[in-house]
Amino acid sequence: MAIDTSLVAAQTVNAKGDGPAIDISGATSRVFLVTLAIMKIIEQESLGLSVYGSADGTTWSAKSIAALPQKFYCGESPLLLDLTAHTDVKFVRAHWEVARWGRGTETPMFEFAARLKEVPANILKEATAEAKAMA
Repeated sequence: MAIDTSLVAAQTVNAKGDGPAIDISGATSRVFLVTLAIMKIIEQESLGLSVYGSADGTTWSAKSIAALPQKFYCGESPLLLDLTAHTDVKFVRAHWEVARWGRGTETPMFEFAARLKEVPANILKEATAEAKAMA
C-alpha cells in the first residue's frame, strides 16, 4: 500500500515547530510528493517548511534533506522529496519556521497543513521517460 498521509495536520501556528515522525520504511518507492497547503495568513510574514530524515525516528539529520522556499501567500506548493540517495532514512518529519515584520502585531499567524504521498515507481518511470524525450 502506497504511503499517503498527513505530514503536518491542519493547524494554526505562530511559532516554529516540528511535525510528528512518519514511518516510511514500508514504502516501495523512495520518492514522495510533499504538498504544503497554506489556508490562512496575515500580511508581511513568511513560512518556511523543510523535511528532516532519521534512521530510528529519534535522532534527526543535522540538515534538512529537502526544503521549500519561503512562502508569503495562501495556496498549495509541491516539493518532490527524493530519498534514493538517503537509504538510511526510515522516518521523516516536517519542520517549520515563521517570521513577521512591519507594522501591527509582531506575532506571525499561519493556518497550514502538509501532505506526504508516495510517488509510485511506474509513474516516476513514465515521467522520467517523458522528461528525457522532451530534452
